[in-house]
Order: sequence, then structure tokens, then C-alpha cells
Amino acid sequence: MPFLEIMHAYFRGERIEALCFIVPIGVAMLAFAAITLRAERGGFAWGLAIPLIVFGLFAIGVGAAVGLRTAAQVAGIESGFQDDPSAMLAEELPRMQKVNSNWPTYIGMWTALVLIGLGLRFGLKADWAQGVGPALILIGAMGFLIDGFAERRARPYTNALEALAAEVRR
Repeated sequence: MPFLEIMHAYFRGERIEALCFIVPIGVAMLAFAAITLRAERGGFAWGLAIPLIVFGLFAIGVGAAVGLRTAAQVAGIESGFQDDPSAMLAEELPRMQKVNSNWPTYIGMWTALVLIGLGLRFGLKADWAQGVGPALILIGAMGFLIDGFAERRARPYTNALEALAAEVRR
């Protein structure tokens, strides 16, 4: 598949995931927090709601930012590819290599959230821990899912950049 097709597939998936998955997850978490605070009282409700509010706002912000910047990124890469492929590669390939090098950090972060959530849920009897624990498990699971999709898109795109770099060097 030609480079531009692979690049478009990568960024199309990034935009769809950001606007149709990450932003709605954020909205759903805010809604769930609001419902929880309306239905429950005390430490459990606040323990569940606060992490969901924080992550929900974060997800909405990140999803909207990524989704809205994508068109400009695509235009810039297309222009760079047409005008000066070497300059485009000098910028985009290291960026994607850094993206790929961060996956183990993200996996570790999501794993830690899930384990902390399990520890709070089953290790402490306090009401707040009974709320925070499941919230952290849910946030960690969503992180695994979001980054799972992103990683699957990033690898082929990085491979296409590396193949293009080898071609340009010839």
C-alpha cells in the first residue's frame, strides 16, 4: 500500500477513536459520576465520582484536542511528503518512534491503576475505597482499550515511515 494511503488510514483511525470513542467515554464517565452522586451519599459516592470526573474531563479534553488537530497534521504531512520527503521524515519518524516507545509506560500505568483499584476494593473496607477501587479499575480498562487501538494503528504507520526513509536514502 502506498505511503499516503497508510498515513491516511492511521490518522483516520486516530480521529475516529478520539471523537467517537474517547470523547463519548469521557461524557459517559461524567454522566455516571452525576448519577452516582444523585443516587448515593457518602464516601462511596464521592470515591467513585471523583476519579470518574477527573478522567472524564481528561478524556474529553484529550479526545477533542486529538480529533480536532488531525486534519492539520494530515495536511502538513501531505505537504511535506510532496515538497520535501526527507524533511517530513526527519520530523514525523522520530515523533512516531517516540509514540511507540511510550507504549510500555502506558501499559504499566494502566496496570498500576487496575492493581491499585483491586487493592482498594478488596483490601480496604472504607466506603471511599469501595468507590475509588472500581473507578480505577474502569479507568485502567478504558486506558488499555484506547491504547490497544492506538498501538495497532501506530505500528504499521511507523513501518511505512521507515520504509519511505529507506527509499529516500537510495
